[in-house]
Amino acid sequence: MKFWTTTAAAMLMATSALAQNDCAAGKTVSDGMLTIATGNPAFYPWVLDDAPESKQGFEAAVAYAVAAEMGFADDKVTWVRTSFDQSIQPGAKDFDFNLQQFSITEDREKIVDFSDPYYSSAMAVLTTQAVIDEGASADLDSLKGLIWGADANTTAVPMLTDLIGPDKEPLLYGDNVDVTAAMQAGQIDAALFDLPTALYLSAVVLEGGAILGQFPPDRSENPDQFGLLMEEGNPLKDCVNAALAALTDSGKLAAIEAEWLQQTTGVPVIE
Repeated sequence: MKFWTTTAAAMLMATSALAQNDCAAGKTVSDGMLTIATGNPAFYPWVLDDAPESKQGFEAAVAYAVAAEMGFADDKVTWVRTSFDQSIQPGAKDFDFNLQQFSITEDREKIVDFSDPYYSSAMAVLTTQAVIDEGASADLDSLKGLIWGADANTTAVPMLTDLIGPDKEPLLYGDNVDVTAAMQAGQIDAALFDLPTALYLSAVVLEGGAILGQFPPDRSENPDQFGLLMEEGNPLKDCVNAALAALTDSGKLAAIEAEWLQQTTGVPVIE
């Protein structure tokens, strides 16, 4: 009985892979291969050590998971490099899809195609290690007592009110550059950014920068959503969306996110 059960499962998996291959047949840039693009260079935590072929990093892992769902083995995946600005221009592409934290927007969808979202960005608390050393922690009671800054031209203020409700009115600035400068100068303790931006700012821009915690994406009214970017009218889009749907339904996409954007980065979730 166990033999037949195992055999049936194997046949089901083979049938599924065959169906995905049929879906992608004749639709890829190179016949029988899936060509995926990323940045040059590609950064942590999206790709580790600028080596997407290692499958290490959130977007590298997502890329190979999508490929597998579409029936492409690892040795049938090839990588190319593109700049962000080059990729969102109209015209022919040398890749089947591209992962570079592309937010799905109406303007961009006029000239390129996007898959369904593979990531809804969490909002994160950017601060400095000095503030953490003084006792700030990833809980609402602690967050309420901080001095917050925000870009007056964005939705940051109502988002602060909704997610945190600070004890003091946030200090308002002309743009996010001014916000980070104020934090560097010790005028404010913290600010809200989407997690990818916060990761970049804490690592590259803000000396002594740190991320105190992140809110689940469903706590934000309109979270920034990333999609796999494709040439406009790409016939592979339905196959890609079917693969993403399967990964979502199985819980694998959530597991990849937990591994690379929560556990690896060490950014705690603020409930």
